[in-house]
Amino acid sequence: MKFNRRTALRSAMLAAGGAAVAGTAATPLGAGEATALPIPVPRTGAHLVLLGTAAGPVPMAGRTGVSTALVVDGHIYLIDFGHGAFEQFQRSGLAIGDLDRIFVTHMHSDHLADLFTLLWLRFGGVDPMTHPVHIHGPASARELPDFIGRPGGTVNPDNPTPGLADFLRLNTAAAAYDINTRMRDEGWPDFRSMFHGHEIPTPDVGASARGNVAPRMKPFTVMSDARVRVSAILVEHPPIFPSYGFRFDTRYGSVVVSGDTTITPNMVTLARGADVLVHEVIDLKVVRNAGGLSPEQVQHHERAHSDVTRVGALAAEAGVKTLVLNHLAPGTKEIPDLLWLTQAQRGFRGRVIVGNDLMRLPLG
Repeated sequence: MKFNRRTALRSAMLAAGGAAVAGTAATPLGAGEATALPIPVPRTGAHLVLLGTAAGPVPMAGRTGVSTALVVDGHIYLIDFGHGAFEQFQRSGLAIGDLDRIFVTHMHSDHLADLFTLLWLRFGGVDPMTHPVHIHGPASARELPDFIGRPGGTVNPDNPTPGLADFLRLNTAAAAYDINTRMRDEGWPDFRSMFHGHEIPTPDVGASARGNVAPRMKPFTVMSDARVRVSAILVEHPPIFPSYGFRFDTRYGSVVVSGDTTITPNMVTLARGADVLVHEVIDLKVVRNAGGLSPEQVQHHERAHSDVTRVGALAAEAGVKTLVLNHLAPGTKEIPDLLWLTQAQRGFRGRVIVGNDLMRLPLG
């Protein structure tokens, strides 16, 4: 997203009536609700760590790309790994040896940018990955969406919609020279043994890349272990398909991560009764008034993302206790946290937290 920051800030001030701009980033949170100290995350209980909170794909000052970690009794479950998340993992107090599984919501660059980097730069050397990491993500969309009258060629026409498995395989092939020499010269382990990719079977609910991308449906189980049960549901993020929201149920409570989506009934279904809903938001007033975006880009944001003024009503309908704003668009810190907060509170009487990079939230 490219936009005029000065115009965006002016739009934010007008929307806030000039009053909210005086608030600092910490003002809406309250003492003790979150911490960003670079100390180890406790190995008991459950803790949510927001590594990065910005929408993308273009990096913006103040926030890094979206990535969320749920730590349950010392085991790390990552959701997405956007631009800058590799460095954020280092700053967060998380340990690479505790990384258990990674979940990819959809195959957009701002949710994948540092995923292969994490594997590539940590499979050997100093402080390497100590065990294979399981990665769960979408299968191929099978076909490109139909854009009538739009110009442009097709990259990789024999496989234009690779899913998670091909993403990992093709990146590995492209990095083969470095990987092969490090395995031979420095004694690093076989790179291919350090991760296991699992494509999530696309639900047979009548969804397709050229039709309804997220018909109403029930959540389905992706995986479960002794600490967490992970469920998924299709969400509406056209034209990308499939795009998932994930729910994590633990003995300490439940967390739902929306991924990228517009307001959709499937999110209400997935988040019903959850303790924490981490939901993406966009300030459409700022986006429309900021300039620098083509009409096609503005149209995409209007139909593919969730207006911040509507997420509170969704959270209320789902009966969640805490709403955490994430994947903020525009992802610049020039838009005050207090403005995000006051808009998201509409129609919701629970707690609202504006997500910020490296924020920690205990669960339960």
